[in-house]
Amino acid sequence: AEVVGDQMQLKVIELDRCRIGLILAAQTAMPEWRKQSKERLLAELQEGDVRTGEVISICDFGAFVDLGGADGLIHLSELSWRRVAHPSEVVKVGDEVEVYVLNVDRERKRIGLSLKRLEADPWSLVAERYNVGQLVEGTITKLVKFGAFARIFDEDVEGLIHVSELSEERIGHPREVVAEGDIRTLRVIRIDPDKRRIGLSLK
Repeated sequence: AEVVGDQMQLKVIELDRCRIGLILAAQTAMPEWRKQSKERLLAELQEGDVRTGEVISICDFGAFVDLGGADGLIHLSELSWRRVAHPSEVVKVGDEVEVYVLNVDRERKRIGLSLKRLEADPWSLVAERYNVGQLVEGTITKLVKFGAFARIFDEDVEGLIHVSELSEERIGHPREVVAEGDIRTLRVIRIDPDKRRIGLSLK
């Protein structure tokens, strides 16, 4: 009763011509149908295509998306232009997403996808929006031994505050001055859009 009205992929397992009847199977049809769908999709997909799919699983290194018979991987680095620690920060299982086809490996039957390629690269506007000497608001996102990273520009671009730029006094570790989540006023001291780097100073 639960499947009344549903469309299903079926496989003929017996044909009785005397009674003009068919015996069909759904369970054995699915793997074969998915294999055919994957081969068809791999043959027609091209780099640069834009497709809609459903997020079916998430792991530490990315998210898998069902494109309708074949799965593609959005690597962690292709989920967003901003720094992402885990795919769950951007997508969740069951989400319908529009993706950009990065590459198609027909021999290994692998599809590389991207979410961020369908958005404008924020670094392309950095040189226009910021100048050396300008004051900006930044959120401290990560502490490392040599400094702290801060997110600016609508949370899409991160800059580095070198440990020497955190305080007038000598410090052993950035945690002595800032903590993750802090919002600070910072000064832009270097801009290198080609290398995707912004140098910031707190002191």
